[in-house]
Amino acid sequence: MSLFSQWKTMTEAQMSPQEHQSFWNEYFDIETQAYKKILERKDNFYEDKLTAIADEFGMSPVVFSGFMDGINTSLVSEVDLDALTEDSDVSLKVDFEKLYYNMLEAKAKWLSSLSGWDDIFPEEKRREIHAKWQTDRQAVSTKIGRNDPCPCGSGKKYKKCCGKNAEE
Repeated sequence: MSLFSQWKTMTEAQMSPQEHQSFWNEYFDIETQAYKKILERKDNFYEDKLTAIADEFGMSPVVFSGFMDGINTSLVSEVDLDALTEDSDVSLKVDFEKLYYNMLEAKAKWLSSLSGWDDIFPEEKRREIHAKWQTDRQAVSTKIGRNDPCPCGSGKKYKKCCGKNAEE
């Protein structure tokens, strides 16, 4: 069974609500410390065997594969999570703009508000990324309103043209 499969099995295991909460609280603490280290190193990316990086972050290889699931789409080169082994060469070369955006998308305020971001992006850049994230989340309706011009090009209102039979 792959490391990532073991991680998924671990997260889906039957637990009491208290055990479940405790599991995730412990993971989020470890995750937060890992992101602090990544932000501190900036351009000096982690590149080594999976076990070496996992040890540096204080994680087991299985937990580190779960961490990789969270950061994978923010990496310059995504990793095949199912192919990860303890001897896999791993590169945590991070696209910080994607990482910040993805933290907003995951609603991980405890990560997007880390003080380490101050050394990565100025406040203005973070606001710009935040604005893009908000714009991307807005729903766009393609529904034609009754009083909109008819899309057939007749110049009539939709309700008096093609929409006339649709309302019956």
